Amino acid sequence: MKIVICGKGGSGKSTIVALMAHEYARQNKNVLVVDTDESNRGLHSILGNDSPADLMKYFGGKPAITEKIMAAMPDPSKVKIFENKWTFEDLPKEYVSYKNGIRLIAIGKIHDFGEGCACPMGILANQFLENLSLGEDDIVITDTEAGIEHFGRGIDRHADFILLVLDPSNESIRLAEKISEMTKDLEIPLYFILNKTDPEISSIIKEQIADPSLLIGEIPGDDEILKRGLRGVEMDIRNPYIEKITESLSSGI
Repeated sequence: MKIVICGKGGSGKSTIVALMAHEYARQNKNVLVVDTDESNRGLHSILGNDSPADLMKYFGGKPAITEKIMAAMPDPSKVKIFENKWTFEDLPKEYVSYKNGIRLIAIGKIHDFGEGCACPMGILANQFLENLSLGEDDIVITDTEAGIEHFGRGIDRHADFILLVLDPSNESIRLAEKISEMTKDLEIPLYFILNKTDPEISSIIKEQIADPSLLIGEIPGDDEILKRGLRGVEMDIRNPYIEKITESLSSGI
């Protein structure tokens, strides 16, 4: 199963990725977290993993992939990075961080001032997810950058489920409207997770969501989660709300 987690900046995407990854690992699933956010510096720490080297380096780095893109212009969709399908066992070990049943791969990060756009990372992320072949107990959870750029890159079309994290903000409600519109022709299920809520806030959000049937779960505000996130320490917390979400996904909703 391939799951894409998206949402506005600060909604709690990475926290939910970490909580879900640990929950699936407790269920003895083979878990791979794919970090496609070139700006996120802390996902590895809340997973409890070391920070892996950028996968882009395996393919020659940003210059090599940029060269492939330029050679394919004016149609960058013709860029071909992978010759064969990969399984979890084919992942280059020097680019995978592994701990407690969770593998982490980072597609690439922006490291230097003025180094240019993240387009090569988007193309690599797209083709990586497309060419990844899963076994029966394999779970891939993709953490995306804030907003909707990953939809423009086409990354989400390789998912079995898209989960949009909504925090208590009008921006989240508007983003839910836009993403619902963008995904209606994808034929990939889209669900919402309400994060950092209380009963009153939850009620207000539900009043503004056009289709409440898309709600797959709610995660109330939690001081322990907040403190661990602030300190950048492992989110190996059993959370009943996350358990229900993973159960729903595993059963096909």
